[in-house]
Amino acid sequence: MFDLSLPKLLVLAVIALVIFGPHELPKMASHAGKALRDLRRIAEGAKNDLREGLGPEFADFDLEDLNPKRFVQKHLFDDINGDSAAAGAASQPSRPAASNGVTLAPGERPPFDSDAT
Repeated sequence: MFDLSLPKLLVLAVIALVIFGPHELPKMASHAGKALRDLRRIAEGAKNDLREGLGPEFADFDLEDLNPKRFVQKHLFDDINGDSAAAGAASQPSRPAASNGVTLAPGERPPFDSDAT
């Protein structure tokens, strides 16, 4: 999101050290950590309230599903990658067995047996 690399973080840390000083920097970091925890707690409470308000039929609802890209990926491409592969495997006829009686996986060839020729 912000594309912060290690050198950029180090520059920000040096700037914060210069601005706030070595005595105030730990206090500022502590306050920032507490504020971040509070924000996460508020966001989690809002998610839980939303899930409760939607009812039991939306118990598996994920807020990421509201992202249009994620919505399309979940509802269109999951069928291509997951569900249709399982359905397609179930609808295909059974695979022939190798000469030793072992059933072959789709696309698998029987091992070469020099004694069979």
